[in-house]
Amino acid sequence: QVQLVESGGGLVQAGGSLRLSCAASGRTFSSHVMGWFRQAPGKEREFVAAISGSGGVRYYADSVKGRFTISRDNAKNTVYLQMNSLKPEDTAVYYCAARFGGWPTNINEYNYWGQGTQVTVSS
Repeated sequence: QVQLVESGGGLVQAGGSLRLSCAASGRTFSSHVMGWFRQAPGKEREFVAAISGSGGVRYYADSVKGRFTISRDNAKNTVYLQMNSLKPEDTAVYYCAARFGGWPTNINEYNYWGQGTQVTVSS
């Protein structure tokens, strides 16, 4: 079992930055692909970024490419999402997710989810 706890959300003005953290329990953190997703009111949960167990492979949604950076520290069992140049359309609840083993091809292949952290970007 893996438990995920996100932190770092808050209210920020457009153009500002936030760094989200996701702390994971368990001894096999480095064997998990980690992902960040977000869900805005009235919308489906969408992919934001993902990172391989070693940190060597990263993927981003087109909407955040060049502005957001996903990283991980396996010694601390933590994955991060650095968000720069934030826009009002980035407002959402941000979720951390984990998948043990192979690279997930869709949202349903993530095994574990955090409770989410709210990010609000004011214009």
